[in-house]
Amino acid sequence: MAGPLERLAAGALGWLGGNLDHFDPFSASARPAAHGRAKAALELALLCHCAARLAEPPDTLGGATALVRKLWQDPDFPRLFDGVPRHGDTYGLIYAALAPDGIDTTQVRARLALLEPEFLSPRDKSPYQRIEIRHYADKAGVRHTVEPYAELLAHSPLVAYRADGSAQDGAPLSTPQAYALTHTAFYLGDFGRTAPGLGGGALAHARDLVGRLLRHSAEHDLWDLAAELVLTQFILGSEPLDTPEGAAAVACLARAQRPDGALPARSAALAQESSASPGEFFAQAYHTTLVTALTALIVTSPRPS
Repeated sequence: MAGPLERLAAGALGWLGGNLDHFDPFSASARPAAHGRAKAALELALLCHCAARLAEPPDTLGGATALVRKLWQDPDFPRLFDGVPRHGDTYGLIYAALAPDGIDTTQVRARLALLEPEFLSPRDKSPYQRIEIRHYADKAGVRHTVEPYAELLAHSPLVAYRADGSAQDGAPLSTPQAYALTHTAFYLGDFGRTAPGLGGGALAHARDLVGRLLRHSAEHDLWDLAAELVLTQFILGSEPLDTPEGAAAVACLARAQRPDGALPARSAALAQESSASPGEFFAQAYHTTLVTALTALIVTSPRPS
């Protein structure tokens, strides 16, 4: 009998597979802004990349994988990044890092050639930003000058952030801080493929902080953050369903999931009325649905040996 995470994954993957036209930035259903079109496709590629490394990749991602392979060889796709000045270089690096195996990499190499050495350096970047750049640059095989992870850990969100309860609704951290923490864990732990390098008091602190955030997210129906925190807890070495806060977060996601498999928004407070158009609903639902699928697939798969 399938458990709660398996059911979450099956529903979310079904909805994602039924909405691939919205992920295709050149379809009539795509969002109008270049930022939204590029971001959705990059996030779909991340899901496919992580799922392909699992012991048993899901068959339901076949259509998504085919779309990603097509886009990564289309010269018009990386040109979308030029319309997103603040994130263009980062999107280009992620695009290269997530390139599927066996494709023609002409477009990928051309995009990498546009990256300036300063972008691939630690200059004027926070520890979190350096960790992000290093993760994707290493994955893309790009030379960079960012410090080793071991030198960044002590100043990373997982170790440096402290819960003070001063954020909105008494949250342990502000929303931007909470996402910086989860993404730091994703990069250090390569989305569940390796240990993040924390030990002793640093690991205990990170686990405690993630536990507090999970409890708050479950209590306030912060669905998107709850899904990311469940994966973070797994990366830090815990089994989420064996902890009260992890189980509560998974139950929160299960209650939020619609019969069609979608998670309707990042939180209950942001969920739109049923009158939303298909495009509007996709914009609200796709990220939380995708990250729920990603989390459920990784957490229910055997840890790499």
